[in-house]
Amino acid sequence: MDAVEVLTTRFSAVKIGEPGPPDDVIAAALEAGARAPDHGMLRPWKFIVVKGSALDRLGDAFARALEIRQPGTSAEELERAKQKVFRAPVNIVVAATVDPDHPKIPEIEQVVSAAAAAQNITLSLHADGFGCRWRTGVAAYDATVKEALGLKAHDHIVGFLYVGTALSVTPEHTRADHRGFTEVWNS
Repeated sequence: MDAVEVLTTRFSAVKIGEPGPPDDVIAAALEAGARAPDHGMLRPWKFIVVKGSALDRLGDAFARALEIRQPGTSAEELERAKQKVFRAPVNIVVAATVDPDHPKIPEIEQVVSAAAAAQNITLSLHADGFGCRWRTGVAAYDATVKEALGLKAHDHIVGFLYVGTALSVTPEHTRADHRGFTEVWNS
């Protein structure tokens, strides 16, 4: 696929299964992520690849975070929270490891750099034939989950990228037509 085709055919995988991408495809996607625009060359990203038995550890963090947020949560609800990480064989957590007091680079620029990195990762995976679903949800903003991932309280999880083989995709008719929100200023 050429670059424009990768961009214009990218989709969100609704359901994802095995197989997940091999390590070399993941490494190439992370390299693409590291090519994101980065004002000041701060490299304000952290990529955490979670697969195999490590999915249990991340799932435990999701359940523990829910239990802290909502004491008395039923065992069934805690198990549902844990199972979210098993939506795909590979999870790539993309975080903005920000310097909130940087004298030149505003925090928002550091966060959008991490989001651009996440987009590059999803596009690279798509180009290699794998499906990806970018999710956030309450876990992305939870201090317990951040701590479990080795992040600081002021860091931002910009996405949990669920990766594997796309079993179903977002319907094409839901795609936006850019003309609905584009203005062209010629003079």
